[in-house]
Amino acid sequence: MGWKLSAGVCASEPQCGDRVWRGNQLAASPAVSEEQRSLLATLDPRREMPALRVTKSFLSLLFQVLRVLLSQVRDALLGVCREVCSARFLFATSLLSIFLAALSWGLLHLFPPLENEPKAMLTPSEYHDRVRSHGQQLQQLQAELNKLRKEVIRVREAHSERVAKLVFQRLNEDFVQKPDYALSSVGATIDLEKTSQDYEDTNTAYFWNRFSFWNYARPPTVILEPDVFPGNCWAFQGDQGQVAIRLAGRVQLSHITLQHPPPSVAHTGDASSAPRDFAVFGLQVDDDTEVFLGRFTFDVKKSAIQTFHLQNDPPSAFPKVKIQILSNWGHPRFTCLYRVRVHGLRISEGEDSATGATGGPH
Repeated sequence: MGWKLSAGVCASEPQCGDRVWRGNQLAASPAVSEEQRSLLATLDPRREMPALRVTKSFLSLLFQVLRVLLSQVRDALLGVCREVCSARFLFATSLLSIFLAALSWGLLHLFPPLENEPKAMLTPSEYHDRVRSHGQQLQQLQAELNKLRKEVIRVREAHSERVAKLVFQRLNEDFVQKPDYALSSVGATIDLEKTSQDYEDTNTAYFWNRFSFWNYARPPTVILEPDVFPGNCWAFQGDQGQVAIRLAGRVQLSHITLQHPPPSVAHTGDASSAPRDFAVFGLQVDDDTEVFLGRFTFDVKKSAIQTFHLQNDPPSAFPKVKIQILSNWGHPRFTCLYRVRVHGLRISEGEDSATGATGGPH
């Protein structure tokens, strides 16, 4: 027979039904052999193959499994969404975040990162060696800090001591920079016979001051001491008086210095008891010959220490000097002398006769 049937063509063409009917007629014909009938049955598109049935069953089962899995995933996602949206989950999440933040902060402070920290884990011996090394470094730093603190204290003390020495030196020198021959520590004294009487307060409020053991008044020798502080002075009655000083040897007088505390440190707030106008005389050995050396004014508005140049020309040597106070700065009852210094050139015993010839009145 010269005919052929194609299952693929029949499946795609619209005349497939007509050809199938014709194939069935041929198969029913007695002239067709058994082999041809089996071939026609195989080519029948309406007859399903066993492999196709197995594939359909597998796909159906696969679709069912996927549907069950998707259903379970959907239920799980819905449960997670409900749990996430609940307040309990939010509270638990917040607590967990706080705990993790605190833990990370604690680990960061307890174990600070090292720059050259090896990535490999340290053995216990290496860890102990590192801890020991850090301890030694801390001890060295502490020792250096203690040494630096001691050095600062030493420098501060040395600086303070040096400043104190300079202050005391300046206080002792009083910026005069001249030897003082009226200083009691070098032998100067007061000639009480040629010195005014001490001031005595006759008010009843100062009754106990009349007793020697309770007397607040200072003797005239206080003017020969370097200690000058408010109240440590010699006071005499009124605004006029005098004091005679035995010098430490025979001195060719050149200058005299008076010192009085400024009003800023006075308890009364003023310096009205300070001497104002005064005159200086050189006394010869006989105590009767006085040589006028000049008249001066102590200005309390200026420095507390004032030096005056004496008119001793040609220079004469004197064993004593007399300071005569002519007025004060307004105090009605007394005048105070704090310190008197006498400057010049001390002459030896061999020069006394030479200067004595010229030591007459001027």
